Amino acid sequence: MSVESAIPAPATSGDPLRTPPLVRGAVPLLGHALHLVRDPLGFLAALRDHGDLVRIRLGPRTAYAVCDPELVGALLKDPEYIVGGPLWDTLEVLLGKGVATSNGKLHRRQRRMMQPAFRPERIAAYAKVMEEEARATAARWRPDETVDVGAEMFRTAVRIVSRSLLEVDSIGEKADRIADSLHTVFDGLYRRMVLSVGPLYRVPTPANRRFESALADLHALVDEIVAERRASGPGGPDDLLAELLRARDETGGPLTDQEIHDHVVSLVVAGAENVASTLAWTFHLMTEHPDQERRLVEEVNSVAPDRAITFADLKDLPHTRNVITEAMRIRPAAWIFTRRSVAETELGGYRIPADADIVYSVYAMQRDPRSFERHLEFDPDRWNPERAGDVPEFAMMPFSVGNRKCPGDHFSLAELALILGTVAPKWRLERVAETDTDTRIGITLHPKRLVLRARAR
Repeated sequence: MSVESAIPAPATSGDPLRTPPLVRGAVPLLGHALHLVRDPLGFLAALRDHGDLVRIRLGPRTAYAVCDPELVGALLKDPEYIVGGPLWDTLEVLLGKGVATSNGKLHRRQRRMMQPAFRPERIAAYAKVMEEEARATAARWRPDETVDVGAEMFRTAVRIVSRSLLEVDSIGEKADRIADSLHTVFDGLYRRMVLSVGPLYRVPTPANRRFESALADLHALVDEIVAERRASGPGGPDDLLAELLRARDETGGPLTDQEIHDHVVSLVVAGAENVASTLAWTFHLMTEHPDQERRLVEEVNSVAPDRAITFADLKDLPHTRNVITEAMRIRPAAWIFTRRSVAETELGGYRIPADADIVYSVYAMQRDPRSFERHLEFDPDRWNPERAGDVPEFAMMPFSVGNRKCPGDHFSLAELALILGTVAPKWRLERVAETDTDTRIGITLHPKRLVLRARAR
């Protein structure tokens, strides 16, 4: 869709700071939220044509949309802007006050206490589970049968993050229940973010009842996992949950039970949803670009001709890494983020009032023709060393930057490469009539229905 011209706002007399222009097209009560429901990707991408920073209306509130990578980088590194706004207000019902949603001293304390779980040597240990689950996924499929690749990737990702970070005796069965609950919860979160009308979500409609039931089941499952580990006593697995249970802050104090719960939910959600979405889009892109698929399969087979790849092989798979990076660029999973200003401040010469909601979209930035040549073309070679330097700083940041950078980025990249590099050499995937690769809009982006036929190689 197109965005109507923005209305410029005059600077206050004697003050060099400007007020960002207000984008036209808001409707009574809802503001621009209707555009964010009907065509959010087109709406956010079109904002760049009207300025590096513009104002939009989300229900009763004004939000400030940042469209320039340099300004987004400044936003993310400035302590005057904290995690908050419509996205995080919505996600708090799911994530609580864990490391993803906390700020300031609490966030620094939480991050310090969980960081040891993601040291490089720990990633190598978790990779054993990644390898097992990747091989199990590839072994489940049958020649010439159709596969719901989106659902398969989601279940595989949930099992990997659960088995790697939360190992208890019942984790296999609980991982499948977590996957079912998360599917329902994520379906309901996006509309709650853009349509900030809280009372509507207390009406006992079937959709609201499904959401609340799935959310309650997810939280109960996490409590069961933590309780089961506590009951097992010392000498259990040395995983993320063990790190959280024994972690101590600078005063010698442990994490509270609620903090442990919230951290577990945050990491399972991020480790499952984002990885599954990225893999689904990557397999879809392989069906559209058979030359890139061929190069990837040839690379994997040259490194591991008679076996499935392992974590040790990943350093020898540059094209596989490039395919994943380019898939994350053109088809990001997490696509819209919000921040909130602590006090009145400025960004790019514009005045930002205190307690203002700030919105930016990595989807729009990573498809910006000002930053990427042939911006809509799937081109993994743009990440070769001789070309990657042409990409502006902050134009590509799938794991964010600064002190909010995802602590599990290396975990996720290893997982993505091991699953893709295990499945693709065994199966060539083809679209069938049931396939619908239109984008399903939610807190993350997925193909609507990625049903593909598996052909044995």
